[in-house]
Amino acid sequence: MEKVYILRSLLSDTSLSTISAGFIAVLVAVTSSAAIVFEAARTAGADEAMIASWIGALGLGMGLSGIIFSWYYRAPIVTAWSTPGAALLATSLSGIPIAEAIGAFFFSAMLTLLVGLSGAFERVARLVPGPIAGAMLAGILLQFGLATFTSLQSQPVLVGAMLLAYFIGRRWIPRYAIILVLACGVAVCWKLQLFAPDQIHWQAAKPIWVTPEFKLSTLISVGIPLFIVTMTSQYLPGAATLAASGYQRVPVSPLISGTGLTNLLLTPFGGFTLTLASITGAICTGPEAHPNPDKRYTAGIAAGFFYLLVGLSGATVVALFSNFPKALIAGLAGLALLGTLGNCLASATTDTENREAVLITFLVSASGISFLGIGAAFWGLVGGLGCYWFFKQDNK
Repeated sequence: MEKVYILRSLLSDTSLSTISAGFIAVLVAVTSSAAIVFEAARTAGADEAMIASWIGALGLGMGLSGIIFSWYYRAPIVTAWSTPGAALLATSLSGIPIAEAIGAFFFSAMLTLLVGLSGAFERVARLVPGPIAGAMLAGILLQFGLATFTSLQSQPVLVGAMLLAYFIGRRWIPRYAIILVLACGVAVCWKLQLFAPDQIHWQAAKPIWVTPEFKLSTLISVGIPLFIVTMTSQYLPGAATLAASGYQRVPVSPLISGTGLTNLLLTPFGGFTLTLASITGAICTGPEAHPNPDKRYTAGIAAGFFYLLVGLSGATVVALFSNFPKALIAGLAGLALLGTLGNCLASATTDTENREAVLITFLVSASGISFLGIGAAFWGLVGGLGCYWFFKQDNK
C-alpha cells in the first residue's frame, strides 16, 4: 500500500509543465556544452566509442543522482557535468595518457567527497547573505535573458514566433507558456528546415573501463584544478540557485557527498565530474516549472529521467539535440529563465542597506570575466562579499 501511495503522490504532483521544464533543462545543458565534453575526451585520446562511454557514464550519473536527490528532499535538484571543468580538461590533458587522466578524475572526486562529508562547504555557504546569492544568480542568468533578444538578429522569424508564443501563453495559459514556446520553436524549425533529425541514427552506449593510474604531477596539474574549478564555478552557483529559489532547507553537504561518491564510481568509464547544476537547475526551480514550489521536485525527477535517456543512447541523443539551431536554444533558455531572473533581481534589490555589494556581485557575475581559470560567478561572490563586510564593519 505504501508503494502505491508513493506512486500516486508522484503522479499527482507531476504535470506537463514540470516534465517540460526537465526536458528543457537537459536540452539546454546538452546543446550548450556537449561539444566541450567531446573536445575534452578527444584531448585525452578517447576514440568515438570511448566518447560515447563518457557521455553514457555522465548521463547515468546525472540521471540517477538527480532523481534520488529530488525525490528524497522533495526539491528540484538537478545535477550536471561541469562545463568549466570540461573546458579546463580540453586545454590541460594534451599529452597525458588517458589512464592518468582517469586517475586525476578519481582524485578530484575523492576531494569532493571529503568536502561533502566534512560539512565545510555548508558552513561557508551560510556566510553568504540571501541578496548576495540572488545577485550572483541574476548575473549568471542575465546573459541568457539577453541572448533571447540578440538571437532575433540571426533568426528573426524563429525567435519572433517564440516570443509571440510566450506572450500568448503568459496571457491565457501561463502554466504552459514554455511548452507552447517549445512547440512553436520546433514547428518553425521544421517548416524552415533548420534541422534534420532523420539524419540521426540511434546507437546504445557501451561502457568502456579504463583502470586509473596515479601520477603525482598529473594529480597536481589536472586533479586539483578540476576540483577547485568545480567547487567555485559549479557548486557555489548551484547552492545559490537552490537558496535563491526558496529551497534553503536542502542541506548542501549531502548533495556534494552524493555527487562525489557517484563520480568516484563512474570515473573509470569517463565520468570526469558531477556537480550541482546552476543554469539548468534554475529552469526547474522557477515558477514556470510549477506555480507550487512543493511540486517542482517532479521537474528534477523529469530532468533525471531525460538524462538517463541521454546516458543510455550515448552520443546519439547528444547529436540529435545538437542538431537544433542555436537561436532556438538561446530563445528557449532565456524565456524559461525569465521568471527566475525576475525573482532574483527582486530579492537582491530589497536590501537597500547593502546595495553597493549587491550591484558589484551582479555586475561582476554578469561580466563573464575569468581569472586563474575560475569563472565570473565566483569572483562576483568574492567582490560582493568583500564589499558587504567592508561596509558592515564601517557601520558598526
